Amino acid sequence: MISHGKDLKIFAGNANRPLAEAICRSIGTRLGDSTVTHFADGEVSVSLYETVRGSDVFIIQPTCRPVNDHLMELLIMIDACKRASAGRITAVIPYFGYARQDRKAKARDPISAKLVANIITSAGADRVLTMDLHASQIQGFFDIPVDNLLGSSLFSDYYIKKFGYEPEDTIVVSPDVGSVARARTFAQRLGMNLAIVDKRRERANESEVMNIIGSVADKNVILLDDMVDTAGSLCGAARALAAAGARDIYACASHGVLSGPAIDRIQDSPIRELMCIDTIPYSGEKPCEKIQYLSAAPLFAEAIERIYEEVSISSMFK
Repeated sequence: MISHGKDLKIFAGNANRPLAEAICRSIGTRLGDSTVTHFADGEVSVSLYETVRGSDVFIIQPTCRPVNDHLMELLIMIDACKRASAGRITAVIPYFGYARQDRKAKARDPISAKLVANIITSAGADRVLTMDLHASQIQGFFDIPVDNLLGSSLFSDYYIKKFGYEPEDTIVVSPDVGSVARARTFAQRLGMNLAIVDKRRERANESEVMNIIGSVADKNVILLDDMVDTAGSLCGAARALAAAGARDIYACASHGVLSGPAIDRIQDSPIRELMCIDTIPYSGEKPCEKIQYLSAAPLFAEAIERIYEEVSISSMFK
């Protein structure tokens, strides 16, 4: 039962319109009539061609590359809806950019994730819906409700169909110590054991693999991470696992950022398949046969419907 009586409207920026359209198809509605263009000097121009007065508005916009342009599109769309008297505005951010800058790692570092959270709130968003934040504490950076969906549910369904439940010859591997909690929960979903790749990071986007905690010899391996950026860490971990005797190496990550040499590295690595979620559109000039995608549309569609109907979404995390 919908308590607030407002109509549901969904709009999208330019970051990932195919995902927004797929979400609308899953809900059984249409994408709102709007355009997001740029002036000659690069400034963002937003036009809404239908009323949003009193509506429950959802704006779908991952802040992926070019991050700053897509972030400004989101902020200006929020402002446009706020000034048009929208009843409630939910920023649906499948991929939350700047999430890796969540703490002061050294002196005089900014905490950019907190700054972005402040800006989104100041623009007029009433709540945020996202997926697999790089650091879960970012939810606390917002002074508005934040729902953080888990892509592991999509991956677990996929790999259970592929390998079955509790296979003895398959193991989940965390690519670094920081991802152990995420990988452990994922391994429990699949009924698999867990191994850890221990590494030391010398510089940003570079890592040195040290050793592997756990036995991977003659086993299928599933590497789990929240994002793949330049793929240096992921491919380094895959090479270490192959050297340790792993049989087939699979990898999965919610966000395929795939910057710089990432696609070439994946193509040349021992990884047999990299499964991503379509929170970010594929950025390669040509397809890579190793990189596949699962759709996040059904998960976001269910979450949007639950938020609109004011029904708990906690059951989606179980």
